[in-house]
Amino acid sequence: MTLSRPPSGFGQEATARRRRWLEEHAGRPFEDPPLDQPEELRGIIENHIGWMPMPMAVAGPLRIDGTYARGEFGVPLCTVEGTLALSMSRGFLLTSLAGGITTRHLKQEMSRSPVFSFEDIVQLPKFLSFIERSFESLKQVAEATTRHGELLRVDCYPIQNSVILDFVYDTKEACGQNMVSIATNEACHWITAQWDGPVRWLIESNFNGDKNPAAKTVLCGRGHHVVASARIGPKLLRRVLRVTARDVVGAWKLCVRGSQLAGVVGMNKHVANALAALYLATGQDVACVAENAVGVVDYDILEGDGVYATLTMPSISVGTVGGGTRLAAQKRNLELLGCTGPSSSRKLAEIVCAAALALELSLGGAIVSNEFVDSHAKYGR
Repeated sequence: MTLSRPPSGFGQEATARRRRWLEEHAGRPFEDPPLDQPEELRGIIENHIGWMPMPMAVAGPLRIDGTYARGEFGVPLCTVEGTLALSMSRGFLLTSLAGGITTRHLKQEMSRSPVFSFEDIVQLPKFLSFIERSFESLKQVAEATTRHGELLRVDCYPIQNSVILDFVYDTKEACGQNMVSIATNEACHWITAQWDGPVRWLIESNFNGDKNPAAKTVLCGRGHHVVASARIGPKLLRRVLRVTARDVVGAWKLCVRGSQLAGVVGMNKHVANALAALYLATGQDVACVAENAVGVVDYDILEGDGVYATLTMPSISVGTVGGGTRLAAQKRNLELLGCTGPSSSRKLAEIVCAAALALELSLGGAIVSNEFVDSHAKYGR
């Protein structure tokens, strides 16, 4: 299979060649939009004083067979880490030659977790019963604050003389952090108005792991839950990564030991790298990388000495409307990825997960073949 890859090299002409490649691949012109006007930044940033230019690269083509993402994509990346764009491109080449990456979108659930505290534990059974029978009323109150959000359920977690309520929503095309906060706040006011007795509450208990790496996130997810996989044959492993299947699986076994000893939440080498670069390029809240980077990677040896690589990402906090996606350059990048309209946030989440898996494969190969340091010495300084 012959793949059209972004032209390499530095300098203005190399940049121009890559722009032309992206235009041909995306089937649309690629132009730098004008800077957004300060009055358009309300809800995005306060105390605005100017702009911080950041370099942007393209990696591709990323081939995906997903629930919502299908076809080939030129992926925009914003980073200041040398080797990242080239490594991701190598992962895209490897997986595309192997037939692409399969992705499946499993669910979309954004949560907010207020806590209610009582003077005595005697109130707990009564409160739990009250919340259970009040779901339809809570749903009506919460959803009245948003045109698109949907309250899916309220999970209860009693602890000591308090109860944590995990309000779980489908936020559609928005990432939804503000959406779920506003909706849950109204629901909590309704609870206190209906509850007969003294009660204190906070809008967030930190139970949902918002912008924190958490074991709960690995188990339950928060945001988009996506799984990606790729089957790589032995010839491609040797040709592109210069490794064997046994090399990859054996090395990952040793990395898992190190991760367990260190108490790492999740099990991956550097999913955060793919997240941060894509989040910056598409207008996402980059602080969410802290909770989203808990992806779990695994490798199995296939019959015939190939590798079956999988990545589960239970938490991908992305949206295609609202927040930084309103900025002109970030909106253009979403349009380049075809991430606009219905189900576009789910499509974007699948692209993120596939890109992260490709990057994991490339880094894993570099470590096994002992090319990791040399590549960073050449491109990262």
